[in-house]
Amino acid sequence: MSDDRLDVRKTYKLLINGAFPRSESGRSYEVTASSGDFLANVAQGSRKDVRDAVVAARAAQAKWWGATAYNRGQVIYRLAEMAESRRAELADHVASAEGVTRGVAEATVARSIDRIVWYAGWTDKIAQVFGGANPVAGPFFNFSLPVPSGVVAVVAPQDSSLEGFVDAVLAPVAVGNAVVALASERRPTPAVLLGEMTATSDFPAGVLNILTGLTGELTPTLASHEDIDGLDLEGAASQADELAASAAGSIKRVLRPRGPGSDPTSLRRLRAFVETSTVWHTIGQ
Repeated sequence: MSDDRLDVRKTYKLLINGAFPRSESGRSYEVTASSGDFLANVAQGSRKDVRDAVVAARAAQAKWWGATAYNRGQVIYRLAEMAESRRAELADHVASAEGVTRGVAEATVARSIDRIVWYAGWTDKIAQVFGGANPVAGPFFNFSLPVPSGVVAVVAPQDSSLEGFVDAVLAPVAVGNAVVALASERRPTPAVLLGEMTATSDFPAGVLNILTGLTGELTPTLASHEDIDGLDLEGAASQADELAASAAGSIKRVLRPRGPGSDPTSLRRLRAFVETSTVWHTIGQ
């Protein structure tokens, strides 16, 4: 029997509502490694896929926020466990996508996993850091409580295929939002691979939705969609002004790309899509 056989080339799917569908348009596009060699076929999402992902996120967000902060942290930590068990595979994809050495790719994966753990640890600390009791002159308490914005669209960084994706996506998820993320157009496979791990990490369907496709085609739909409450434009710097103007029509919170030298470990992203609810309560006698 001959050992010669055809390669089984995978087409990476979207992640919508906990399932892995192909684009409703039936389109896909080729992703090449930094060397120019073929790397993978990836689903080319459409505006209809964006709308489906937003519907899924909206349906999931209240349940996600209704879970205890401890439980949300456990779910995110479970994702770190899954990523740790597949470090070698993630490093292969990062090395191929970003054109870095194996050692650099392994270091990137390690930092990404550490970052997931970092966000898992924040879920039950948000209320203490971003909220508090306010001094008032009267027989009542006044509390400021952080609550999530709702559904957040994230345009992931184009160059940092895994580490940047983790930072952009896990911050809004950790504070209770549901996310529709558009992965890097040129380097989507590490993000999609991480998304596949959510199937076995207890993420409720719809909390994290991952789209792949052409950034210029899908970002206008994300910006103008009236059921999206926040928009992170980290991966769309060249379109930021235009997209922010479009987002203003539905009064979204907009997070613009970080400037050079910004601290990636700051609380900027955790604060970006959190609202403050003020509660008054009488003091019992």
